[in-house]
Amino acid sequence: MIVTPDSLRAAGFKGVRIVGDVHGDVRGFAAAVAGAEAAGLYIVQLGDLTDHGSDGPAVLRMMFDLVEAERGLFLLGNHDHKLRRALAGEKIRIEAAGLGRTLDQMAAAPDAAALRERAMVHIGRAPAWLLIGRLFCVHAAFHDAMLLHPAPPDAGTRKAEGLVGRAIFGQVTGVRGADGFPIRLTGWVDRIPPGLTVLVGHDNRSRDGRPLILTGARGGRAIFLDTGAGKGGALAWRDFRLEEVFVDAPQGHAAAMTD
Repeated sequence: MIVTPDSLRAAGFKGVRIVGDVHGDVRGFAAAVAGAEAAGLYIVQLGDLTDHGSDGPAVLRMMFDLVEAERGLFLLGNHDHKLRRALAGEKIRIEAAGLGRTLDQMAAAPDAAALRERAMVHIGRAPAWLLIGRLFCVHAAFHDAMLLHPAPPDAGTRKAEGLVGRAIFGQVTGVRGADGFPIRLTGWVDRIPPGLTVLVGHDNRSRDGRPLILTGARGGRAIFLDTGAGKGGALAWRDFRLEEVFVDAPQGHAAAMTD
């Protein structure tokens, strides 16, 4: 399915629900999905489905079911990319409370082998960015070159470099803050063209438990939807009616393929 406002309307959806980083918060994600289905909304999840939270396998099953039913998709996040590398047997650094917890949960799942295969397939196909009308969805950071190039169909299977690296890791500094997490820049917000809303996750920049909204120098805006789900915070999402998505849509490449 190609995801555009027209294709969503033709499929009977009334709008889209953009969901931030889940990180294994199955209760929060179940609530987001149930609410979206009741309202007739298509789900776009911004990546980082697992690690840290109570039930990563349940979150994966729920998301993969949505993709297979063409009722939603998820973008490639850095944690998803790393999970696939680990499942493929690559030697990587594993944080005990993060990826280590997810791998233990998956190994103990009754459908461990099937879930591993589903994860390999779905993460391998996950788009690194997605343009839907005037909404631009990406896990970590926007670059205006993404408007000129569709996301690679196999980004999840590749080394994350170039625009894919920017999409899943953000604009990195190589420095870590007092909390141990990397310090990343947000100067890319000034590159967002007028009429475009960029929705990202990756960093919890909220000061009050609600998504942070920034307006850039060109008039575009960014909404940061990571509010700490799976790490002690709540899961955040934003809903958009299809009528809103059509308004002042910037020109760009066709929306990414989801299958």
